[in-house]
Amino acid sequence: MPANSPEERSLAASIGALAQKARYDARELTKNARANSPGSDSYWERQVDPDGVLLPTDRARRAGYAKRLHFKRLALASVKARRKAAQT
Repeated sequence: MPANSPEERSLAASIGALAQKARYDARELTKNARANSPGSDSYWERQVDPDGVLLPTDRARRAGYAKRLHFKRLALASVKARRKAAQT
């Protein structure tokens, strides 16, 4: 196997990932990323109420609508992209 071959890089990356998982809790390492992801409810609550002035029930309701809106827009973009790809 030549030095730095794709197989060697893959093995090295796998070893590194396993070493990290052995030392740390993966959930703790990714906590901030998950909280700031459009998949989390807290992300949308911060989007609709950045100053935290709404009642929790109103904030949650609006966040739910904002999240649904985002994913509906993604679905529409996906439909358009698939249609365009099928035409070529």
